[in-house]
Formats: sequence, C-alpha cells, structure tokens
Amino acid sequence: MARRTNREGNARPAGRAQHAEGLGWLTVAAGVIWAIIQPYRITLLHPFHQGFWWLVIEPPLIVMLVGVIFVFAVARPLVADQRERDGAAG
Repeated sequence: MARRTNREGNARPAGRAQHAEGLGWLTVAAGVIWAIIQPYRITLLHPFHQGFWWLVIEPPLIVMLVGVIFVFAVARPLVADQRERDGAAG
C-alpha cells in the first residue's frame, strides 16, 4: 500500500485502514438519521408504562452504540497496526 503524508510530514495509513474508521462513524450517522426519521422508535421520548430495558434497548440507539464500539474497538487498533506496519516497511 502506498503511504501518504500530511502537511506535517507524518505518515498516515492509506486506503482500507483509513476507510474502516469512517465506516464506524457512518454507522453512527445512520443511527442518528434513523432516530430522526422514525422518532416513535425511541421510547425515551414518551416513556410512560415502559420498563427499563424497553427504554434502553432501542434499535437506533443500538446502531449508534455498535458504530462507536466499532470505531474504538476495531477501526482505531486497525489503523494503529497499519501505521506500525507501514513504519516498519518504510
């Protein structure tokens, strides 16, 4: 993979590793858009006669949580490994 440098001259991962982090944030944005388009799915807005788990386990909220977990648990380590590998190769 080709390495690109930013203005400071620091190498940054190119291609797939960099796009992986964007997928997580895209998933979070999809959850937010889903919550805006279908606000009735989020019972936090009208919590009457709802139990705790019914309020916490909401599809748009789960999609947002999965996106954040993906960014911090999968994508960031992947980008760090890519930087390390590019640094060792270059």
